[in-house]
Amino acid sequence: MDKPPRAQLDRTTWIHAALDTLADEGAGSIRVEILAKRLHVTKGSFYWHFKDRQDLLDAVLETWKEGRIRDIVKQTRPEPGREEAQLYHVIDVYSASRNNKGILIELAMRDWARRDPAAQKIVEAVDTARLNCARDLFIACGLPKNEASTRSVLLYAYVFGVSMMNCGNFDGNVEEMKTEIRHIIARSRTPTPPA
Repeated sequence: MDKPPRAQLDRTTWIHAALDTLADEGAGSIRVEILAKRLHVTKGSFYWHFKDRQDLLDAVLETWKEGRIRDIVKQTRPEPGREEAQLYHVIDVYSASRNNKGILIELAMRDWARRDPAAQKIVEAVDTARLNCARDLFIACGLPKNEASTRSVLLYAYVFGVSMMNCGNFDGNVEEMKTEIRHIIARSRTPTPPA
């Protein structure tokens, strides 16, 4: 009986396997041997698509960067007349219970960036794009640039912080707190502080 032909792997399959490995074990485990084993192929298959491990690492970083920036641009694109609703949508999307694998990849990318200048540059580009897009949405809601910048940082500090916290047993109603935080971040006007 003939064996079925082995599926051909493309470059994207290797990159996705590397992202899975990154999420599970960190950047140091993105190695040709480990990926080949995960994909049930020989190491030789890898070299059809990449010149070396560094070529793969560069592709992983670029793929993550492009995906994150594409996502934030899509989520924050202001819709005329619906800017404030869009802002609440962004807060809801990014502060909801998110894809665990996505959170693990985000954390692993940041850990990788602590040790590697190329990864640091990519993470910085993604953070800058996220903050710029959020700031543009706040500006579209009528806030001055300074306040829009501040609220952009507050928004991301909240969504990333809450994604790493397990605050279900915290004092009070956590869902009510999250709703109030949404309003604090998204309100169009900053209340005047008491005299």
